[in-house]
Amino acid sequence: MLDQIEKQIRANLDVSHFEIRDDSEMHSGHSGNSSGGGHFTALIVSADFHGLPLLKRHRLVYHALGDLMGGSIHAFSMKTLTPDEIDSD
Repeated sequence: MLDQIEKQIRANLDVSHFEIRDDSEMHSGHSGNSSGGGHFTALIVSADFHGLPLLKRHRLVYHALGDLMGGSIHAFSMKTLTPDEIDSD
C-alpha cells in the first residue's frame, strides 16, 4: 500500500522528497478502523505547493490519491512543504 500511495502522489505532483509511514497498527482497536482502511502519515515536498495555503496543498494531495481515500486509506496525515521550506527547517 505504501508503494501505491507514493506512486499515485508522484504521478500527480512534482515531488522532490517523500516519506510515508503506516500507522494502522496504532489504530487497530478504534471503530474507524472497521472499514479496513489504513492510517498513514506522510511528508511531501513539492514545488507545486509554492504560494499555496495549507488547505489547497492538502486538496492537491487528496486529489492525487483519488479513490484510495475512503477505501484503502481511512486516515491520511500529511506535512506539505516546498523545497525552500524544507531547506529552511
